[in-house]
Amino acid sequence: MPVQRMGRSASILMALAVLLALGACDDKPKQAGGHAQGGPVPVSVVTVERQPVLLSTELPGRTSAYRVAEVRPQVSGIVLKRLFEEGTDVKAGQQLYQIDPSTYQAAVQSANADLAKARATLKSTEAKAVRYADLVQINAVSRQDYDDVVATQDQARAQVLVAQAALETARINLEYTKVYAPISGRIGKSSMTEGALVTANQTAALSTITQLDPMYVDVSQSSAELMRLRQAVAAGTVQQGEAQAAVRLIVDGAGKPYAQDGKLKFSDVTVDQSTGAVQLRAVFPNPAGELYPGLFVRARVEQGTRDNAILIPQQALVRNPDGSAAVWVVGADNHVAPRPVAVGTAVGDKWLVETGLEAGDRVVTAGLQKIRPGAEVSIAAPVAAAPQP
Repeated sequence: MPVQRMGRSASILMALAVLLALGACDDKPKQAGGHAQGGPVPVSVVTVERQPVLLSTELPGRTSAYRVAEVRPQVSGIVLKRLFEEGTDVKAGQQLYQIDPSTYQAAVQSANADLAKARATLKSTEAKAVRYADLVQINAVSRQDYDDVVATQDQARAQVLVAQAALETARINLEYTKVYAPISGRIGKSSMTEGALVTANQTAALSTITQLDPMYVDVSQSSAELMRLRQAVAAGTVQQGEAQAAVRLIVDGAGKPYAQDGKLKFSDVTVDQSTGAVQLRAVFPNPAGELYPGLFVRARVEQGTRDNAILIPQQALVRNPDGSAAVWVVGADNHVAPRPVAVGTAVGDKWLVETGLEAGDRVVTAGLQKIRPGAEVSIAAPVAAAPQP
């Protein structure tokens, strides 16, 4: 009997040891988790503040040349020389082609001769008119003869003017045998070579010059967004600065912003019926020639400044099943509750809050998966909202 009692006692002691060991194991997760089950949930919050925010919108667009000029002949003839290298920069007024000037030089000489002849005729009629003016006073010639001489003199003067105009036209045509660059820029390939016949009314251009500095960027903005912006400006919630707003550019494929900032040139007054968008045009300096016409780009256009705006991190916003937006707000007693909000545009990595929050509200940014309405929380890392640059 004593041996059986000792065996039962040993079994009871072993069972108690196992239970104590299991209890110790249950205590470890509570200590590792930092709080006992049912205690405050650790979260991170941001204290919202009102601050001025620069509003901007990112719009798709394409680059286009500032100026494009097609080089065309203004007289007909054979091309004798091409005086430029394809794909190089040319200056306005630089000679590009030389057309055979032989016939035009001959035309100038002929017009010079016609002018000399007209002047000689005028000189003769002027002398005759002077003599007839004296003779008509003494009735040596009839009044009709005198009038005829005066009319002949006027005709001779008119012939001099016609000859002068013909000479000027001949000189202009001779000058047109030298084809000059109308603008400065990058010249493309030449469609004509030496020995080719060109005409004054041909449809094909000899070459094309494109001015790349500065460069246009044409973007499209939704007419609805533009109307909302104008209503906000009219209501005084958004203040617009200078007429030419700053524009920043991101070139598709490069992945980084363009080094030079541009200026908004103008906004079109007509809405495209097919897209419902309004065309905007910005001008960008392009001294290094990094931009080419036809590039797809994204332009960030500054539209105004909103005073007393509220921003929240994008990770603080949650979407309800019906699509509405809400945030979790920590009350004074450190209990959380969801609050519906209305957000506007994205400003960097933050949302612009239109309604639903006030300055000083504490919004949960991390730990959203572990909280429920009315849950008590412990603020792990309270931070203030960073001011928007």
